[in-house]
Amino acid sequence: MRCFIGIDLGSTTTKATVVDENQNIIGRGITNSRSNYDTAAAVAKQEAMLNGRFYLFRQALTRTGALNGGLDTFIEQLERDFRAEQYLEQLGDLEETCVKNVETGHFGAAKGAVAEALQEVFRRLKAEAHLLFAPGAKRKSDFFRDIAGSQYLAIGEQVAKEAGTRYEYLLNLFDRSIIEVENHVYGDQMRHHLLAALENTFKALPDTADKRTRVEAPIKGVLDTTMEETYVVGTGYGRARLPFSKEHVRSEILCHGLGAHVMYPETATVLDIGGQDTKAIQVDPKGIVESFQMNDRCAAGCGRYLGYIADEMNMGLHELGPMAMKSTKAIRINSTCTVFAGAELRDRLSLGDKREDIMAGLHRAIILRAMSILARSGGVRDQFTFTGGVAKNEAAVKALKELVFENYGNLQLNIDPDSIYTGALGAATFAWRAVMEEGKTAEHREAA
Repeated sequence: MRCFIGIDLGSTTTKATVVDENQNIIGRGITNSRSNYDTAAAVAKQEAMLNGRFYLFRQALTRTGALNGGLDTFIEQLERDFRAEQYLEQLGDLEETCVKNVETGHFGAAKGAVAEALQEVFRRLKAEAHLLFAPGAKRKSDFFRDIAGSQYLAIGEQVAKEAGTRYEYLLNLFDRSIIEVENHVYGDQMRHHLLAALENTFKALPDTADKRTRVEAPIKGVLDTTMEETYVVGTGYGRARLPFSKEHVRSEILCHGLGAHVMYPETATVLDIGGQDTKAIQVDPKGIVESFQMNDRCAAGCGRYLGYIADEMNMGLHELGPMAMKSTKAIRINSTCTVFAGAELRDRLSLGDKREDIMAGLHRAIILRAMSILARSGGVRDQFTFTGGVAKNEAAVKALKELVFENYGNLQLNIDPDSIYTGALGAATFAWRAVMEEGKTAEHREAA
């Protein structure tokens, strides 16, 4: 089947979206950018194609009717089992890399003890791996670095204490090894992992044993289906690093405008708040950009601002919104500078203001900054679509709704659960148009 792929290389995350010949979204993928855009593009695309396989699994199994009301349970279990298989392979690669770095490291007389401690760390990591992918398990991240890192550091500290080995040795080994492992693309092993996961899924769901033939056949049929990368278009902060010709690159303004239009055809104004910048875009009824404004190089008003505040508060980024939603008192944050906002935060805390009230004030300050950018682009028109990673922050959404109502009245605000993929969706749509409407071929896709 022909697939049209859009890749959005953001400053913090890289996203990919795959659409089919009918413009159905069949797959999405995301990974950390880590400033290695070549690898990030490959990993995000691989994840989106994998996600597309699961989409096709669901379609194929729906047609057979073999699982009746148990389809969702089966697909969810299969995906958990696949992720577990993938995670164990990555753990094995991380262990191999750490062992290699022990041999080349400068540990002196402690080398033997470090090697033994490392072996114990990975023994425990592998023993606990299945718990991370059990039904109902909560993971703060789906990125291997984050999952393995939190487990490795906790277990490593405990093992080092028990073995009388310096914890810093184990910590340094992880830091030296993780980059090499997280930058590995595991596309060739996908089929192997999926087949192994399928066996584990049948074991985990014994009620499906009598339906095995009717379930296994369509899944293997999907695995045998070639998903052709017909045309790829790239966009985003790191688009200059994409490994194909300029003909396959579009600006992030054009892609976000078109992506928002595809999600919500009546979109007139788009606000995208990402990790690196904030974009206010006005589009016509066909999704063509009429005007736009972006923030300057300052981090205020974008995701990095929130990341800085999270670090200042010693909190996870995902905790900021829920805390701000508990606010009972309006606090005005005067500084729009990220660094000065941190100083004001500390001053507020010293004066006895509650953390949740301060957080609410900081979120409002971010949106006030965005509102000024929107005003310069032409204001807010109905319908208004909010995209980007910050659109998942409930406190930011609340502040935006309040300020839009105060300044523009009652307008329809659109927020898609997958809004972080808006730029990638726009790029995938450009890829689809290039082939289906303009008759282009993919001959330049892999050009340098």
